[in-house]
Amino acid sequence: MTIGHVGVGHGPRRVLALHGWFGSARGWGWLPELIDGERFTWAFLDYRGYGERMAVAGEHSIAEISADALALADSLGWETFSVVGHSMGGSAAQRVLADAPDRVERLVGISPVPAGGVPFDLRSWALFDGAAGNPDNRRAIIDLTTGNRLAGHWLDAMVRFSLDQSTPEAFGAYLTAWARTDFTDEVKGNPVPALAVVGAHDPALGADTIRETWMRHYPNADLEVLAEAGHYAMYETPVRLVTVVEEFLGR
Repeated sequence: MTIGHVGVGHGPRRVLALHGWFGSARGWGWLPELIDGERFTWAFLDYRGYGERMAVAGEHSIAEISADALALADSLGWETFSVVGHSMGGSAAQRVLADAPDRVERLVGISPVPAGGVPFDLRSWALFDGAAGNPDNRRAIIDLTTGNRLAGHWLDAMVRFSLDQSTPEAFGAYLTAWARTDFTDEVKGNPVPALAVVGAHDPALGADTIRETWMRHYPNADLEVLAEAGHYAMYETPVRLVTVVEEFLGR
């Protein structure tokens, strides 16, 4: 049985898409509607505890996401493919590369969590750690990571979506997974073509962080900074995002 996912397109270039902490297979904003389906076939995975797989038990780790992603690729008959990951999914995409380097053609991170995780001070950890049970924390995080510049109505909608698309248990466990998992040594120096796309208004996973992590880890890395985006480019600047990503994947 194929693992729960959303498929878009029927083109020859195959793409696995791994969502962020606040997302799901259906949490990619307007990006799926803009995909060139004649050139690409995208498979948007739901993690255990998210979306169509909310009732699926698991350990909620980065390694588990990678294993499920590879199982999905197997079920679709994809021997090779590219991987696109947003935020937490950026870490998971790199884990897929570490686990199956001969199968990954290209790697894309959209505001990606580095392979070494993310350091937190005590105040920031309290904010993020409390987000599983407190919607106000979720709203504050989304507002912070988009530069405190977007409409409150949109922030509220993002919080509602997150609450509807994930269990509190999975959401809480994945924080430790993406923040405190370090497999840098397993990907550092990998020659895969690797694109990082970040928003200029993302204070945590912006260009400076990527230059010190992603760009140092991958010798064939590129960095694209979207001037009008924060952490959620698929909502903030979807047309530019899909243009940049598909230009890279289609080379």
